[in-house]
Amino acid sequence: MKAMQAMNASVRNGVFFPAFFLTPVALALTAILAMRGGFARASGLFGLSAVIYLLFGLFLTMAINVPMNEALATVEVLQTVEDAQQIWNDYSPRWQFWNITRTIASGLSFVVALAGVLSLNSQRKGA
Repeated sequence: MKAMQAMNASVRNGVFFPAFFLTPVALALTAILAMRGGFARASGLFGLSAVIYLLFGLFLTMAINVPMNEALATVEVLQTVEDAQQIWNDYSPRWQFWNITRTIASGLSFVVALAGVLSLNSQRKGA
């Protein structure tokens, strides 16, 4: 539990903010620019990637994982192993489920964005 508390406290830094919060913004801007450039398919892929990341990466994290992390941060690690184990058993399976869900969604968002890049490349070669 102490390791999880320390990890959650350390994630708030200058690198995390743009990488996490600005990813859907960058994808949406890329979708707009691709559309303006006449790359409708790539634009749609970048837009879809932005929506996937926004909903299942950012919003899911803010709605579920962050409140769970904040609740865990207030828990004092208890003296007995049994008490600590019970707290961890209540916390960990739910947190892991949602963490795996957002990891898969973030990976899917990446694959869709990559398909957008490949679409741009193939459209440019065909033009």
